[in-house]
Amino acid sequence: MASRVVITADKVNAVIGSITKLVGKEVLVGIPEANASRQNDDSSGPVNNAMIGYLMENGSPARNVPARPWLVPGVRDSTSQWSPHLKGAANAALDGNTQRSDQELAASGVIAASGVKRKINSNIPPPLSAATIRGRKYGRDTKSRRENEDRYLNMIRSPAKGGAGMSPGDAQSAAGIVALVNTGEFRNAVDSVVRKKT
Repeated sequence: MASRVVITADKVNAVIGSITKLVGKEVLVGIPEANASRQNDDSSGPVNNAMIGYLMENGSPARNVPARPWLVPGVRDSTSQWSPHLKGAANAALDGNTQRSDQELAASGVIAASGVKRKINSNIPPPLSAATIRGRKYGRDTKSRRENEDRYLNMIRSPAKGGAGMSPGDAQSAAGIVALVNTGEFRNAVDSVVRKKT
């Protein structure tokens, strides 16, 4: 008995085209240029969200700022949630479905960016200094501290001075202060983009 192959649909060109497009794209997570400026930024200001992100990720001994890695750990911690979408993008490309492949890439980026925001909200150590807590009102351009900031300052004050004498880390957690969130602008600037590789 002889076997024969009958081609009912030839999708080879569509599959090759879809795979080529997929290979030529990358998913980036972080702070895109469009989200870099800050609300009170007059374009001549010294610091934007991307700069803050770099400073927080790597620290600056010269400025006495410890590293509080948020980007790489945030993406890594959410790998199990975004990686199936990369697999889905590859499978869609193998089916010749470029639109579905693009949707899966975009979904992986959105999920990874959400993982980064969760990491930022997780109160990355080390705890903030009392001087930083005192000065947070200036970052918000307000005249007074928030109630939780005053509570924190009372918690770290020595019992001899009427405080609780707590450690800065315990007081920060008890007061509900998150190290990398003051106004929320930095965290909210985190996003993802899918673009052609350069």
